[in-house]
Amino acid sequence: MTPVEIKALTKSLSSEEEARLIETHISWMILTHEFAYKFKKPIRYSFLNYSKLNHRKFYCEREVELNSRFSDIYLDVVPVYRQNNKVQLKKEGEILDYGVKMLKMNSDFQMDRMLENGLVNKEHMSKLAHKIADFHQNAEIIRNPISTRGLSLKFDDISSVKDFLYDEIGLSAERQINEAILESHHFINSNVYLLENRVRYGFIRDLHGDLHAKNIFLYKKPVLFDCIEFNDSFRQIDILNEIAFLCMDLEATGNIELSNAFLGEYLEVFPIMSNPEDEQLFAYYKCYRANVRAKVNALRAKQTQSQEEKEKFLLEVRKYLDLMTGYQDQFSGRQLIEISEMIYDHNHLIIQSRS
Repeated sequence: MTPVEIKALTKSLSSEEEARLIETHISWMILTHEFAYKFKKPIRYSFLNYSKLNHRKFYCEREVELNSRFSDIYLDVVPVYRQNNKVQLKKEGEILDYGVKMLKMNSDFQMDRMLENGLVNKEHMSKLAHKIADFHQNAEIIRNPISTRGLSLKFDDISSVKDFLYDEIGLSAERQINEAILESHHFINSNVYLLENRVRYGFIRDLHGDLHAKNIFLYKKPVLFDCIEFNDSFRQIDILNEIAFLCMDLEATGNIELSNAFLGEYLEVFPIMSNPEDEQLFAYYKCYRANVRAKVNALRAKQTQSQEEKEKFLLEVRKYLDLMTGYQDQFSGRQLIEISEMIYDHNHLIIQSRS
């Protein structure tokens, strides 16, 4: 669908009850009184491909299938029809697109909102840790050999927004990205044995892949939703990578105590981190997750037509770049020669060093 067509569908649903349209960088969500409908934008990035109708249908089906592993709010895949100038869910005309139909949840219990209002406590973290650990313990184990190149490429993907951030923020953003990429390459190449052991011991599993506060509702029994369906490699990951996202998300909002409470409770249930090497790997994954959030906010800043929203997203980019840089100190083990001068041009990082 196009932006005009999604607005027409929202209007069609509003004829029966009030409907509200929400937009992200990769999807549209229409909220009615009882249901939520999610539609994928016809876009293609380096990490996903929703460009064709059959792609969007397939990934809608995958979304329902995968999220049903831990949530009962996903109901069905629904076609969208177009007849003349009408866009509707009613079965009239030709199929225009597909969407996912879900039960609508109470946004007052969405974890990110509760964090903003200071309503999340350690009891919430305990219940959430048990919920996630139970899902992780029963998730499919993935035995694929570790790909250091694949890990590097995921981290390096932030380079796709580097030119944009150079123009909008300046040299500091480019420098942070370049330095983080160098640290990432060194860490991965220096810890191949550790990464291979994680595969050997069954810590790579088919998980959620996008586990942060906005994708959690803190009811009496926590509800997880909106896992990654568009790229298996983003979901079939080390369990440490998964929980690093949530811990990073909590720390990004200043909730370090809640992050520690969640992690401590989780490890009591499912001890997946037991030595200093694992702790460094956990810090690396938090760095990677901050990297991802910086990239996502940069994409949102590129897409928006509002200067006010653009500035808001760029502030988020700066926050996550700083967080990414901070995490580097927790896993960097390089004994670097002293760097006397760093020269950056628009496309390349040149390091001149002396002993």
